[in-house]
Amino acid sequence: MLQKILSNKVKIVLVVLLVLALALIRAFEDVLFYDPFSAYFKNDYLNLAFPTFERLPLFLAMSFRYFLNSALSLAIIYVLFKDLGLTKFASVLYLVFFVILITAFFLLLTFSDSHHNFALFYVRRFLIQPLFLLLFVPAFFYQKQQK
Repeated sequence: MLQKILSNKVKIVLVVLLVLALALIRAFEDVLFYDPFSAYFKNDYLNLAFPTFERLPLFLAMSFRYFLNSALSLAIIYVLFKDLGLTKFASVLYLVFFVILITAFFLLLTFSDSHHNFALFYVRRFLIQPLFLLLFVPAFFYQKQQK
């Protein structure tokens, strides 16, 4: 086991650096991205009205953050599996999920009231955090093991 770890030390270092980059995005989110919902969801959002926001800057900031997290996640997937086909498949999934989630987010903002915002909270969470990475890595690992 130790021999296997030592033989993959470059892969381990790369994955650790990429995960640290994801953590830095999270650590500096208030500085890097426009997101009035960050403070909103940290408070008692069940009893508060939606904060005021500008649609275009919010869309651009959420899109930039999603694609930044996605690029780092795809790099992690490539480093772990060394399979370009799998990485391309994951990138298509990321793109499809982005279209679905960003549409759902703005539909929820437009058509829901602030008292039914659990859906908005979770859709936003999938947009701004690399949660798909936590789903894809075990799924791809399992798929590789089955082959």
